[in-house]
Amino acid sequence: MQNSSLTIQVPGKLMIAGEFAVLEPLHQLVVMAVDRFVYATLSQNADNRLSLLDFQLTDLEWNYNDNRITIVTEDKRVRFVEDAMTIALNYLKESGITPSKFNLSIKSELDDESGIKYGLGSSAAVVTSVITAILKKFLQKEPSVELIFKLSSISHVKTQGNGSGADIAASSYGGWLRYTSFQAEWLAEHYQQAESLTDLLQKDWPYFSVKPIKFPKDVYMCIGWTGSPASTANLVTEIRQLHKTNASLYDQFLQDSAEAVRTFLQGFETEDTDLLLKGTKLNRNALATLGKNAGVDVETPLLKRLCDLAERQGGAGKPSGAGGGDCGIAFVPTKEKAEQLMEAWQEAGIKPLTIRPNLHGAKRVDKNTK
Repeated sequence: MQNSSLTIQVPGKLMIAGEFAVLEPLHQLVVMAVDRFVYATLSQNADNRLSLLDFQLTDLEWNYNDNRITIVTEDKRVRFVEDAMTIALNYLKESGITPSKFNLSIKSELDDESGIKYGLGSSAAVVTSVITAILKKFLQKEPSVELIFKLSSISHVKTQGNGSGADIAASSYGGWLRYTSFQAEWLAEHYQQAESLTDLLQKDWPYFSVKPIKFPKDVYMCIGWTGSPASTANLVTEIRQLHKTNASLYDQFLQDSAEAVRTFLQGFETEDTDLLLKGTKLNRNALATLGKNAGVDVETPLLKRLCDLAERQGGAGKPSGAGGGDCGIAFVPTKEKAEQLMEAWQEAGIKPLTIRPNLHGAKRVDKNTK
């Protein structure tokens, strides 16, 4: 094995349509990989070391014993990386591979240089970067995108306990994706029951699907950040409570969301701007109603303003992801309208973000391309 270092670049994500409903079986979501990245650099080393540069954690010792990685620190923020390294090394062990000692360094550029978090999926991108770096360095053959996605999903669910995995899909596959979730409860249960990772990987994941889709011509997307980053895990927990307290309202949301995403995708895939805008508005309304019924501020006052200003320009807007702050997205029919909308957002205290789709998922890059 050559002693060169290897750097992996992994995109973050933006949720486009179908949030919250994607947590239920076979409900579709549209997600986009973005041109903001996490980088993982792995180099063979005399000792096992880890640096998480965004947390100012450098040169941490790590050990692999009894199928478990332990990172020597009291800092709880290393858990996602600890679990990802564990899953990757256990998979190598099952494949009959014993890796040499290595140094792993992780750096995120998903958030603003000032430290502002935009909600672009950092934990998922970090997990995907760790899994990809270790597999690409030590496996004899190139790992498939599906292998990277599935191992990263197992790791993320193991750490977080919930989530759709759409952020992992964006980080693994890249581009625009039509996605249905593996279902976190299903994956957690089958992970516990599986005799090995290989056994779980070979199983049919009945709920999971992913299909690349192409962004239509003659429509423009704007992304705005409204501040107050949301905790997705907390919002998901609160929203799912509605399922227990008022199942009929929750079921109505699922119906409304399914219709919205169907309409959106039909517009997206047939390049029908009117249908795409209609689907966006339907999805916005479904999410806002869900928030009211669950007693959660999914559409905050500033997100509402973001959407209303988009409609004033002949377009449509909605929260992206869990809502409660963070990013909103808007689609408008012309470049001129997009420019006018971003000016109006700025006047309203909404920060337009210069984020573009990224068509590649996790991939190896030379350091000098960063």
